[in-house]
Amino acid sequence: MPKSSNSEVLAKEAATQLEVEQLPNEKLQEMYRTMMSIRRIEELLLQAAEEGKIGGAMHTAIGHEANAVGTAAALRKGDYVTCTYRGHHHGLAWGMDPNRAVAEVLGRSDGFAKGKGGSMHFVSPEHGMMGANGIVGAQVPHAAGLAMASWIRGEERVAITFFGDGANFQGVLHETFNMAQKWKLPVIFYCENNRYSEMTPIGRTSSVEELYLFPRAYGMESVQIDGNDVEVVYTAVKQAAERARAGEGPTYIEGLTYRLAGHMAGDLETYRTKEEIDYHRQHEPVNVLRAKLLDRGVDEATVKQLEADGEKIATDAMEFAENSPWPDIAEAYTDVYK
Repeated sequence: MPKSSNSEVLAKEAATQLEVEQLPNEKLQEMYRTMMSIRRIEELLLQAAEEGKIGGAMHTAIGHEANAVGTAAALRKGDYVTCTYRGHHHGLAWGMDPNRAVAEVLGRSDGFAKGKGGSMHFVSPEHGMMGANGIVGAQVPHAAGLAMASWIRGEERVAITFFGDGANFQGVLHETFNMAQKWKLPVIFYCENNRYSEMTPIGRTSSVEELYLFPRAYGMESVQIDGNDVEVVYTAVKQAAERARAGEGPTYIEGLTYRLAGHMAGDLETYRTKEEIDYHRQHEPVNVLRAKLLDRGVDEATVKQLEADGEKIATDAMEFAENSPWPDIAEAYTDVYK
């Protein structure tokens, strides 16, 4: 059995230091239903991609769900979010309609971008989802720009941006960290550290494995947390948002998690063992929240009903998407120029 890394130990210490807020059972049940629907949607999308039903690259965030669901619960309607090409979970957690979201991944006309954005370019401004991005790190300065606009207008809107561990070494992130801290912008930098930059473990690419230490060089507040526990994520993001709205500037959150599926559909995963994946399944978001619900007195029947609800949301969305028409070829030239 693999030993716990220093990062995992630090995550537990950081979570304790946060004085984690205990949410009502009703809220946790709602979060569990959302988490289960996201999990099942992504599993069905992965299956569809492997069957050749999805064009282009398709990346899932199976195992990352708590980062998205906990964050969405902690922020306000009207706040902004940008994310990576691994962004289905963020869009769904922020309220995008599952039917239209899946239709978008399948390239159908009922998708949010009429099928033209696909899996890697989720966007829905009405939900604050200002764009997933296929370029590593490109979404980070976008969020800082949104935060600066909010600051200039005297609004209390916070922007949060999600990126992976590998993006930390893009120069544009460090330029953005410096500017955001200098101007005290209301932005949250959230690193979903799933231990791999595509197929390369973080220990082979970074001289410092505790990534939350990097932004401290700019004087920024930062914390490393257990990104598989929705209450921990909720607490960290809520506190960061309160700091941002109070004019105290940005916060960097390193949410330790684990990607249970491959980097993308078709990934042979020769770079890790089944034993490693099975080890991390013991502390993955769905299992953590399920155990929490049962420990706090929610009965097994209720938990199973929430799982059934999530399954129905996912299967209904897939059915809707597969029955959605393909876009007319003329659509390729629509909305290209204003």
